[in-house]
Amino acid sequence: MNKTHALMVSVLCLALTGCFESRKNTEQLCNDTPALQCERLNMDDGQCRVPRTDLIWHRFDALKNPSPKNQIKEYDLLGKYKKCLELAAQIQAIDQTELKERRVHSMLFATEDMEKIISNLIKSKSPEALYFLWSRTGNEEAKRSFLQLEGKPVLETAEMQYALATFYTSRDKEKTHDLLIRSLELTKNNKVNNEVLKSLASTTYQLKRKEEAYIWAMVAKEYGVPIASESELQLLYGFDEKKYQQLEDNAAKIIGAIKNGTFSKELVPKY
Repeated sequence: MNKTHALMVSVLCLALTGCFESRKNTEQLCNDTPALQCERLNMDDGQCRVPRTDLIWHRFDALKNPSPKNQIKEYDLLGKYKKCLELAAQIQAIDQTELKERRVHSMLFATEDMEKIISNLIKSKSPEALYFLWSRTGNEEAKRSFLQLEGKPVLETAEMQYALATFYTSRDKEKTHDLLIRSLELTKNNKVNNEVLKSLASTTYQLKRKEEAYIWAMVAKEYGVPIASESELQLLYGFDEKKYQQLEDNAAKIIGAIKNGTFSKELVPKY
């Protein structure tokens, strides 16, 4: 056996061992923690293993901290698991009627659990719960309660400033812009919400601030957001080379500040 082949075999064994170990640990976690209700998750099904495992471990973490944020994350993980099961249930195979039935049952359990989370969140007055209920379920009472928190310290987080900005997007572009900027100011540890960057590029362009819009497009590009091609950018903005260089230098300063957690609105040039 040559060295290259031996190395490949070793890597494969390690990868497989990791997979088996992860599965074993999840099964052991389920056995040791009945509150996780793993029996509702069709554990022996080879399909949907990744979303199922993610859900189980998040539930375990959430047992120690059953906060609205954790409930909302569980709701999203349940949604991913349910979607996977819906696709898996459509797979037709010989002698797998029982397997399909188990998948359907797990889908129904997931739906029940999602509805239970909504019922629990309705009892909460946290801004995260109110925004979730408004934006995801159309709860008008939650919307009113959330908007009444505007200007209060409880909304002074990156997530909640962005959430508030979504309300003003079609109502007040200038205010939307300011809220998005504030969201970036409150962003820490370089945990940037790419939707903030995309919204800033779009909003400033609609406000006819092309220079600032280009800056935010370049910042968004740094964070992996797909942007227009060079020819499309030229059609959109039409700057000369000197202007492009100046704007890209400004974008670089903003990117550095965001990564360092020192971004402030004063770094955004006025044009």
